[in-house]
Amino acid sequence: MPPRIFDSRDRFYRRHSPHARRWQTFQVLFRETDLWIRAEKNLQEEALAEVLNCRRQLQAYAESNPLFLSSFKPLPRDPFAPPVLREMLEAAATAQVGPMAAVAGAVAQHVGRALGKLTSQVIVENGGDCYLDLKEEITVGLYAGPSSPFSHQLGLRFTSDRFPLGVCTSSGTVGHSVSLGKADSVTVISPCAAVADAAATALGNLIQTSGDMARVLNKAASMEKVEGVVVTLGEKMGAWGQVELVPLQP
Repeated sequence: MPPRIFDSRDRFYRRHSPHARRWQTFQVLFRETDLWIRAEKNLQEEALAEVLNCRRQLQAYAESNPLFLSSFKPLPRDPFAPPVLREMLEAAATAQVGPMAAVAGAVAQHVGRALGKLTSQVIVENGGDCYLDLKEEITVGLYAGPSSPFSHQLGLRFTSDRFPLGVCTSSGTVGHSVSLGKADSVTVISPCAAVADAAATALGNLIQTSGDMARVLNKAASMEKVEGVVVTLGEKMGAWGQVELVPLQP
C-alpha cells in the first residue's frame, strides 16, 4: 500500500485545537499509523519519512522476535534493539505490560523529536497519545466518551517549563485499543511518551469500579517517570501528581 498524506482532520477532537492560524497543522497516515501534527511549518514529508522509519524498525525486529507483537507481559530489555523498539521495551518493563502497549506514544515521540530539529515547537498526536515540545503554556482537553460529564469540560494545563512531555490516554469504553478495565479514561503524564502510553494501559487494566481509583493512583505514584495521572469512570474522577485541571472555555 503506498503512503498517503492528508490535510484533513478526521478525528473530531482534532477540530477543537486553538491557535490554528499561527500553526501549520497536517495529518500523516500510513496503514495503522494516523498522526495529527502541529508545527511552525509544514513538515508532512519529513514526518512521513520518520513514520516509515519507525515501521521498518518494528517490522524487522518483530520478524526475529515474534512475541514482541503479541506479548501482554514485558519482554527482556534489549540494548541492541533499534531506538524506538528499545524505548518500547523499557516502557513496557516500567509499566509491566507488553511492549505494544507503548507503540503509539513511542512513535509520536520519535516523530516529534525528529521534527523538533526543524521547528522550535511541535505537537504530535497519535490516536489520543501525544508528544508535546513547546515554548508556551497549553491546555490539553480531557475526553472520556460522549456520556462523560468531564468530556469537553476540563483540561490539563501545562506551563512552558514542563516540556517535552508525553500525555497519553487509555480507555475501556472509548476507541479500539485493547483494555482489560472499565475506566472511561486514564490519562498519564510523563517526560517519556512511551512510558505514558504503557502506564495508561497498565493502570486502565486495573480499574473495574470507581472503588479501584485510589489503588490505581497509588500504583501510579510508584511508577518510574510517571509525573501525574487523571482517572475518570462515570461521574467519578481521581487525580495524582503534577496535575493542574482547569475548566475549558465554552
